[in-house]
Amino acid sequence: MKCIIVDDEPLAREGMELNIQDYGELELVGQFENAIAANQFLQNNEVDLIFLDIEMPGLSGLDFIRSLRNPPLIILCTAYPQYALESYELEVVSYLVKPIRMDRFIKAVNRAKEIHELRQQTMTTMESVEEDFVYIKADRKYVRVFFKDIQYIKGLKDYVMLYTSQQKLMTAMNIKTIHAQLPAHIFVRVSKSYIININWIDSIDIDFIQLAGEEIPLGRTYKENFIENYVKKNLIGRK
Repeated sequence: MKCIIVDDEPLAREGMELNIQDYGELELVGQFENAIAANQFLQNNEVDLIFLDIEMPGLSGLDFIRSLRNPPLIILCTAYPQYALESYELEVVSYLVKPIRMDRFIKAVNRAKEIHELRQQTMTTMESVEEDFVYIKADRKYVRVFFKDIQYIKGLKDYVMLYTSQQKLMTAMNIKTIHAQLPAHIFVRVSKSYIININWIDSIDIDFIQLAGEEIPLGRTYKENFIENYVKKNLIGRK
């Protein structure tokens, strides 16, 4: 797996580089002292895994994750344990507290490898994405599903359930993978476990979205992006 290190402390970057070399199955393709520089690198380079600090000048590690449309796998490496709960809402692979023990490092990277291999396998589940529909592998067959008919998608660990206006379909794929392959102007991630089709929204309150007769939770981590990009842009109000 190709990986990068993002940490404002030179000694921390050096220590992480040594861990990566000792592990032997990772390819270090970049080191950065801030998230802005790392983001510029990601614009033109594919990376499978990021070793990321949290408290950095300019842009914190957590805000950096939120800014990424389809983030790579991320292992957080920090001296501050208080961010653990918030970080897992962002679905990081692991949360390592400095100083990092080698056994914890190996366990985290092994988990990242498992997820990476699963992603590679499940990328073939969505066999074809056309202008207005997709083929989903479910129940040992390929089912054509039109985007307009998908109401919402629920993540179930290593599976997702697609709720359409006609049926429910379960397929072996994680929610990040399917989200990355759906048109962003129609589908938006609103919580750790839910993606919704904005065309099916009935109403929105502080913590929930009413959609196709269901109450979909609006996660705190995803709320700001959803309100700014999908609600305010279509809001009629007094000028």
